[in-house]
Amino acid sequence: MQTELFTVSKIFTESLYRIPDYQRGYAWGLDQLRDFWLDLEQLHGDGKHYTGVLTLEIVPKTKWKKWDDDIWVIESRRYKPYYVVDGQQRLTSVVILIQAILEICQLDQLNFTPVSDLRRKYIFDKKIGGPERAYIFGYEKDNPSYEFLKTRIFLEESDVHLPDEVTIYTKQLIGAKNFFKEQIAELSASQLETLFTKVTQQLVFNVYEIASDIDVFVTFETMNNRGKPLSTLELLKNRLIFLSTRLPTPNGRDAVLRRKINDAWKSAYHYLGKNEERLLDDDEFLQVQFSYFFLKNLVKEESGDGTEKDAENRRIMATVEHYNRYLLNYLFTPKRIGTKLTPEDDLPPLTRDFIDGFAQHLKSSVELYFKLSTPAQSDWTDREKMELERIGRLKGHSPNPILLALYRQESNAEKRIRFLVAYEKLSFFISFGQRSPALYGRRFYASESYLQYATGRISTEQLISYVENAVNELFKETPLHEHLSDWVKNGHGYYGWHSIKYFLYEYELHLQQNSRSSREKLSWKEFSKENYKDDYETIEHIYPQRARDPYWTERFSKFTPTQKRLLRNSLGNLLPLARPRNSSLGNKSFPEKLGDDKNMTGYRYGSYSENEVATLPEWGPEQIVKRGIQLLNFLEKRWNLQTTDNQQKIRALGLSFWAPTKT
Repeated sequence: MQTELFTVSKIFTESLYRIPDYQRGYAWGLDQLRDFWLDLEQLHGDGKHYTGVLTLEIVPKTKWKKWDDDIWVIESRRYKPYYVVDGQQRLTSVVILIQAILEICQLDQLNFTPVSDLRRKYIFDKKIGGPERAYIFGYEKDNPSYEFLKTRIFLEESDVHLPDEVTIYTKQLIGAKNFFKEQIAELSASQLETLFTKVTQQLVFNVYEIASDIDVFVTFETMNNRGKPLSTLELLKNRLIFLSTRLPTPNGRDAVLRRKINDAWKSAYHYLGKNEERLLDDDEFLQVQFSYFFLKNLVKEESGDGTEKDAENRRIMATVEHYNRYLLNYLFTPKRIGTKLTPEDDLPPLTRDFIDGFAQHLKSSVELYFKLSTPAQSDWTDREKMELERIGRLKGHSPNPILLALYRQESNAEKRIRFLVAYEKLSFFISFGQRSPALYGRRFYASESYLQYATGRISTEQLISYVENAVNELFKETPLHEHLSDWVKNGHGYYGWHSIKYFLYEYELHLQQNSRSSREKLSWKEFSKENYKDDYETIEHIYPQRARDPYWTERFSKFTPTQKRLLRNSLGNLLPLARPRNSSLGNKSFPEKLGDDKNMTGYRYGSYSENEVATLPEWGPEQIVKRGIQLLNFLEKRWNLQTTDNQQKIRALGLSFWAPTKT
């Protein structure tokens, strides 16, 4: 490799840069942008800042001859065309910042150089007498970021009259531009000139030019471990494109397969980033997709006795759990091309059809995965949408493989609904405590039922029966109130229950329905957030944790410290707030918490649950017990459970020291 230290100005001298198709798109978020900006702010005088490595591959003539807009500048002006193998995140950020400076600048020149000349050097060069524009930096044309960069970042007109293709990466591009424009919006002309000098003359890269005999795909995998780590999904795209160049074909490469791989990943990044409020994780999707693909296509029929089957199931579950290592270190490796690794190898040889089949399965799965995570944008029935939203709120909006299998295999909506209802019920109940079998936990997708269903060995009816029986087993020997009492014994009470927000939100929806109002007073998006500042709360202890006001000390004076803690953290004392509120406000007396015409942040102006509590004239131990019983009555009715008497409910609430006769 050739290596040298270059400034940005020198890098952008008679060169063109393209992000190749095997690369991921722009992945920097606010954290990386803030670090980059801090580096610039700390540059003083004539100092240099080492920005990192820029690894380049010279683009062969067979490639750039297809770049219709760029041939003229390569041939007539001898610009060297490069692929960016490593360093694209930093280089892209530099280009976006330069574009932002040129947009904000109201001068005809910067540092005694006409702005038009700077634009030609860093953004695009235009052919005199012709429409062609050669963009100095950009993506290959089949990348959705290509048009986005040109139209939304460089503000140039497009000759393709199509709406923007929104992906995770295009959102990051516009996010970076907005970030930089905010930082420089108030800078004076002289400050802009200083900033421009820092960017172009004081940021330096270690530039490597890869020799022609070095494999660029392997280089990409080994060098892209700096900055923001590559996801397995991003690495896998590079690996499949690499393998497509190694498959035996007349010309040594398969352009059709490469295009299909790119198209599949384009769909993946489009759907994973489609919902701005619920950006989906690359690798959570890949694990779900691979899990189903693996079971459907690579797992053979069961054979042997129970011991052998158990061992095989454990092997399958381990493969799904460590999907990334299996995909990159075993399934998609050059040594598997056209042959089995060993005569006993169960996997088919790696062929063009196998790679194509995997890519098409990924493409078809990602749209379904998006709909499962965002059911409101699906064409399913309203009942299905409601049940899927419930499961999303309860378990997170990255769907489990069992849901992908259900919607790929079952066309009957009523059967799907029956499963969703049973699955939500089971998922809710396993959050109750340690009594719940670990088999039904967050790794339910690796359970025997999922393996059987995904491989087609049991029907949807049998799967539904399995889940319903699992629910019955939970309560066969242990009644509901004993399951719930686990949360009292752990010392945190119901405040530490994993599903407390889900349960309180379901009760809120129940109150809204009874009010016959369509107005939402409690937003799940805001209510479910966990990263508020430490002194803000979304669930309030009505009887507060720091109860120093005389209102509280008088009403709870007869209880021991332990009993007071049990009352504070009991279910009936927990209230979902429509807006996160400073915890210090929650230490006030009950009348103050209600609010009035001057204080419109109280319970009277909050959620339906807050409104319900606001109808009470006072709040004390009796109200905590009564509301707790009321919530458990709702729980039994909502999830169709056998009812228990008030004494059992009081035990479940952890308030056995309260005399039942007082309720």
